[in-house]
Amino acid sequence: MCKLKDSGIVDTIIRSYRPDDEAAVVDFALRAWEPVFFSMRDLMGPAIFQLLHGDDWSEYQKAAIKRVLADDGMHTWVAEVGGQVAGFVAVHIADDRSLGEIYMIAVAPEHQNLGLGTTLTNFATEWMREAGLPLALIGTGGDIGHAPARRTYEKSGYTAMPIVNYYKAL
Repeated sequence: MCKLKDSGIVDTIIRSYRPDDEAAVVDFALRAWEPVFFSMRDLMGPAIFQLLHGDDWSEYQKAAIKRVLADDGMHTWVAEVGGQVAGFVAVHIADDRSLGEIYMIAVAPEHQNLGLGTTLTNFATEWMREAGLPLALIGTGGDIGHAPARRTYEKSGYTAMPIVNYYKAL
């Protein structure tokens, strides 16, 4: 457990994820990512969006979150604010230990724009450094819905590598 003094939020701790955190994490992550999924749908159109995320993006994403939370290969932490789970981050380490990836991260909407995303990003990055990894990676979208994530990662010292994916419904 890590009690944070300079996170910008009073009474913030970061601790290891526990299975009884799942419902709270799924709930706030879906609420946090709703604008992101709407942005992606607007950008790529409903046909491609449906092919990628099914008929209900929230069911698709809920299953993805639960897979990450249950994956023994992930290193996952939650941030508690005032005793309530308000954010989470999951890190995956490459088999050859050449790279650590912040695989999934979310902050409850009511706790966004207070520095908690940056705090979680920095915590995970420092954990990777202490684990002896030489390189850290985090990915996000280039659409407007992902703009807050890009700002967070840049504040944490990550360098963007523009990559473009093209989709075509067949």
